[in-house]
Amino acid sequence: MKLRNQLLALFCLLLFAAFGFFYIRLWVVQKPFGIILFVSDGMVVSHLSAARLYQGGGAEKLGMDGFPHLALVRNTALDYAVPDSASAATALSTGTKVNHRNVATAPDGTALKTLLELARAQGRSVGLVTTGLLADSTPGAFYAHVADSRDRDRIASQFVDNAALDVALGGGAADFTPEATGGRRKDGRDLIAELRDKKRCEVVKTKAELERTDTFRSKTLVGFFGPDGLAYSNKLESGSQQPSLTDMVRRAVEILQANYKGYVLVVDASLCSQATEGNLGEQALIETLALDTAITTAAKYAGASSLIVAVGKHAIGGLTLNGYPPRGDHGVALIGGTAAGYPSLTWNTGPNGPQAKTEPSAFQTPSALNTAEDVVAIGRGDGSEKLSGFMENTAIFEIIREAL
Repeated sequence: MKLRNQLLALFCLLLFAAFGFFYIRLWVVQKPFGIILFVSDGMVVSHLSAARLYQGGGAEKLGMDGFPHLALVRNTALDYAVPDSASAATALSTGTKVNHRNVATAPDGTALKTLLELARAQGRSVGLVTTGLLADSTPGAFYAHVADSRDRDRIASQFVDNAALDVALGGGAADFTPEATGGRRKDGRDLIAELRDKKRCEVVKTKAELERTDTFRSKTLVGFFGPDGLAYSNKLESGSQQPSLTDMVRRAVEILQANYKGYVLVVDASLCSQATEGNLGEQALIETLALDTAITTAAKYAGASSLIVAVGKHAIGGLTLNGYPPRGDHGVALIGGTAAGYPSLTWNTGPNGPQAKTEPSAFQTPSALNTAEDVVAIGRGDGSEKLSGFMENTAIFEIIREAL
C-alpha cells in the first residue's frame, strides 16, 4: 500500500512537471536571451549584390543569405524624404521619426527612450560596438539625447554622465579628451580619466588588452582604439593592435552573455559609410563583407536562442556595379580589371566628379549624398519572423522592444 502511494505520488509529480514543460513551451511567450542589432549603410540591395559577386562570383553566397527572414525598410525622416544618420538611427533606437540632426530627441526637445535604456530597465546587460566614433550620431542615438548631432562634445559628456552601458567599444577617443592633450574637447574635461575614476570603468586601448580583459566582470568595459574612426578592415596588418569589427562583436557577446537575464548589443558598422562618402567603391564592398563576417560570428557566439537583426540606415552615393562580367569573375576582375563584359563601378554623387577615370560620379559633391532607397533588414531567432514585406524603420524598434 505504501509503495503504491509512493508510485502514485511520483506519477503525479512527473505528470505535473510534463504539463509545466509543455505549458511553457507552447503557451508562454519565450523571450530571446540575447538580442543583437546590426546597423550599417551597407545593408542595401546594390551593395549586397555587388559584394557577393566581388567575393566569389556568380555562385557565391554571403553568410547573411542564410537568414530566413527579410524585409525592405522605408526610412524617411520627419522633415525630409531622405534621412540623415541621426534621424535614421533615432527611428531604429526609439521607434519615433524625428527631424534631421535630432539624436533620440523629438523636435520639441523631449528625450525619447532608447532600446538600450529599456533593456537596462529590465535588468539586461547592454553593449555598443562601432567602427566609427563612440560619440557620433548613430551610436549616440542609442544612449544620448541631443537636438543637434554635430554637438559631439555633449554626446560624449552624456556617455560619461548618463549612459549605463556594460560594454562600449569603438573609436573617437579625441571627443573624450581636451585640446590641451591632443583631443577635441573645448571644455577642458578629460572624460576618459573621469570614466576610470568615477564610473568604475576599465578602459582598454589595444586588441591585446581587449582579449585579456575578464569575461565575468563587475566593471564597465570601454574600449577606445584610436582618436578617430577605426582603420578599414583590409588595412589591418598582422599584429595590429586595433581589433576588427568581428573581434569587438565576439568579445562583446562573450562578456554580455554572463548576465543570466540576457543582453542587448547594438553594432554600428560605420566604415561602409566612410567609404561610400568618399566614392571608394571597392572599399565599400570590402566593408560590406566585413559586416557579413561579423554577423555570422555573432550568430555563432550568441547561439540559437538569440534574436539577430541587421538593418540599413540609409544608402549613400548610389553605388552601382554595371556591365556583364563573366560569372566566375570576382575581386579586381569584377570592377574593371578585365575588358570582358564592361564591368565598372559608378556613383551618382561624390568627390569623383566627371573628370574621374575610375569610379566616376555623375554629379560632383564634397562627399556623396544620401539617396532615396529602401534599405534591407534581415533576421533570425524569435521575433524575426515579423520581418516581412515593406516596413517602416520604426518597426525594427517595435520588434526588438517586444523581444525584451
